[in-house]
Amino acid sequence: MKLGILVNTDKHLEHITGITKSALKKGHEVTIFAMDTGTLLLASPEFTSLSELEGVHMSYCSHNAEKYGAKTEGLPEAIVGGSQYNNAQMMHNVDKMIVL
Repeated sequence: MKLGILVNTDKHLEHITGITKSALKKGHEVTIFAMDTGTLLLASPEFTSLSELEGVHMSYCSHNAEKYGAKTEGLPEAIVGGSQYNNAQMMHNVDKMIVL
């Protein structure tokens, strides 16, 4: 199964990491897209390190990151700065979706 996590606030980091790691342990793939104030989590090593786990794909809305002053310098290469198109791709390609 492919799980999508839409992160649109910066309030649920523990849930994002826990759900992601649990899904991976069960053999699922996880796609994470950060937008709105969720892009502020890009400053958290705990959040960005998820991109280094096998089976995780991460991207964020560059427009929202700029709007909210999110830290995007020095991010792991696996995290893609994109647009709402990345969000649409995620929604199209996953089997289940969680919004946090």
